[in-house]
Amino acid sequence: MKIKITSDSTCDLSEDLLKENDITVIPLTIVKGGGNFKDSFDIFPADIFAHVDKGGELCSTTAVNIEEYRIVFEKLSKEYDAVVHINIGSEFSACHQNARIAANDYPNVYVVDSMNLSSGQGHVVMEACAMAKTCTDINAMCEELRDLAGRVEASFLLSRLDYMVKGGRCSSVMALGANILHLKPCIEVRNGKMQVVKKYRGPFAKCLYEYAKDRLDGRDDIIRNRIFITHTPVREDDIKAAKEAVEKYGHFTRVCETEAGCTVACHCGPGTLGVLFIRNK
Repeated sequence: MKIKITSDSTCDLSEDLLKENDITVIPLTIVKGGGNFKDSFDIFPADIFAHVDKGGELCSTTAVNIEEYRIVFEKLSKEYDAVVHINIGSEFSACHQNARIAANDYPNVYVVDSMNLSSGQGHVVMEACAMAKTCTDINAMCEELRDLAGRVEASFLLSRLDYMVKGGRCSSVMALGANILHLKPCIEVRNGKMQVVKKYRGPFAKCLYEYAKDRLDGRDDIIRNRIFITHTPVREDDIKAAKEAVEKYGHFTRVCETEAGCTVACHCGPGTLGVLFIRNK
């Protein structure tokens, strides 16, 4: 069976991984300064940060619309026995709803809600690529992917809260208190929604080490084949601290470092890093 895997641009997989697995990416729209730009095609996180640093309003994201999905599905459904599209979590965007509506016109197009974002979604995409190589039952494959989506652990540690404040996701009073106390919040995706689960105190590198240790140490319920370390711009010492903790407590076969895309950039800003992996059943 010849199966094509596609994904929303929010999966935050590197160009190497996209090419290696022949993944087609469908971009969300980023609204910046009154203009519309295609995520990862004509706008990148650096553009967003530069715009905000110059005093511009926060950028926002717009879901892929039904017609944009139809254009891609129309072409690929003719070239493959099946097309499996992995969406950003349905709680975060209308992408999943729009993709399902578009897929109704094509009996060999299947849509899976990743229940996640960033490389948490990327994990589901990568697993879909692996399953596609030996798949003989596309419906069973999609059900397995939906089950797996609920076992992805995605979280990020934030070193600054100004983007969250500007976006209305955090009060200025809370941010001021966090800055005074040198607190770094850990935001985790649970049941398809984001919430603060813990706060760390001290230099960011130290907090990142403790955060990664907390996520991994003493766990016997983790699939060890792959972990993503995904981040917006951070210092090399910060990345090093996270990698050291992952190496000491994770013992993963493959550690993939990727840059967070425009969606994380819009909402979390610079100084954000997460470790993302999959639990066993």
